[in-house]
Amino acid sequence: MGSKSVVTLAGVSALALYSSMAVGSLGSRYNFPEPQSIIAKETYDMHIWLMWVCLVIFIGVFSVMFYSILKHRKSVGHKAANFHHSTAAEVIWTIIPCIILVVMAWPATKTVIAMKDTSSPDMTIKATGYQWMWGYDYLQGEGEGISFFSRISTPRAQIENKEPKGEHYLLEVDNHVVVPVGKKVRVVITANDVLHAWSVPALGVKQDAIPGFIRDTWFTADKAGIYRGMCSELCGKDHAFMPIVVEVMEADDYAQWVATQLSASAVKTSMHVENK
Repeated sequence: MGSKSVVTLAGVSALALYSSMAVGSLGSRYNFPEPQSIIAKETYDMHIWLMWVCLVIFIGVFSVMFYSILKHRKSVGHKAANFHHSTAAEVIWTIIPCIILVVMAWPATKTVIAMKDTSSPDMTIKATGYQWMWGYDYLQGEGEGISFFSRISTPRAQIENKEPKGEHYLLEVDNHVVVPVGKKVRVVITANDVLHAWSVPALGVKQDAIPGFIRDTWFTADKAGIYRGMCSELCGKDHAFMPIVVEVMEADDYAQWVATQLSASAVKTSMHVENK
């Protein structure tokens, strides 16, 4: 088999493997989760596009390198060239990477700017990281006044390997963050003790929670469903036990949930006053 055939076969194999990982069963296991918000879609598309660019560069560079090694080796009688430098080559291999970087940076910058635009939200939720749970306060919009803590609900027996692990092992909580579908949700994020990070990959959200500072991010969920995430900043011995669950509901279902939560809160307040 000739050297050109070997290079061609290697390139086709690499493309086939990469394609299967990007869109096949391997992709669904090792790639990003299916995006469920506009930012998540832009991030996912950017990731896939840039990986293709990197793959093309990888194949091009290594094809030239291996071709040069095979065709210009001493054993086939090739004599080494004797030159100091080439100004034209240096200009070319400087300008081309700069152009590639600009082409890659332009759409990436647009996405980053969109990620930071938390203006004009339909509702605002404050997420506070604790060792080791999350606290949520609905600050603005439908549901204003709702407040609760969200703790991991995976049975201790599963964690200690005393019973089989469930489908959502370490990814279930007692209280979900509930939001309506199609609404822009601003999440104001901070921490009570150490660094945490509020991350829900399917919604394209990841923001550090820093004690004494307020950070914010946003998302608009495309469809109803349950989307899971985790604290993504090493925060202590129970870092692995700080899951995040966002439940996206249709407008009517969300309104009913809000009414139930506010009613329950009013009952608790009334009982507290009576006990005093």
